[in-house]
Order: sequence, then structure tokens, then C-alpha cells
Amino acid sequence: MKKAIALVVVALGLASCTQTEQGAGIGAVSGAIIGGAVTGNVRGAAVGAAIGGVSGAVIGSVAEQPGQCYYRDRYGRRYIDACPR
Repeated sequence: MKKAIALVVVALGLASCTQTEQGAGIGAVSGAIIGGAVTGNVRGAAVGAAIGGVSGAVIGSVAEQPGQCYYRDRYGRRYIDACPR
């Protein structure tokens, strides 16, 4: 019962977030689960959460901008521009 209540509270809290925040949250949780399962320790879960959070935030920020894509120029700098049709 406590787990169900905790899941409902997390879901309601996540519903009020932007796409970027939702992506970061989902990525962090997924990364922590995968990192903990693969390494079997807390350090692996922390590293997985950090990597998943950053990745999720990047994916979420692109989702907020329909028709926009991330690109890299020849110097390695990232920029956002219209996606090819």
C-alpha cells in the first residue's frame, strides 16, 4: 500500500513538470536502476542517475521545440535549428 501511495505522489509531482524536467527525472531514475543493477553498488547507481538525468534533460528540451533538432558544427559546438523535412 505504501508503494502505491508513493508512486501516485511521484506521478502527480511529475505531471506538473516541463518536458525537460520530466525527461531529466525519468532519465535519472532509469539510469540509477540500470547503474545499480549492473554494478551492484551505490556508486554505480549514482553515476547512472547523473548520466541518465543529463541525457533525459537533453532529450526533453528537444521535445519542447517541435520541428527543432540538435546539430554540431565542424568545431564541435552544439546548436539547434530546423529539422530537415
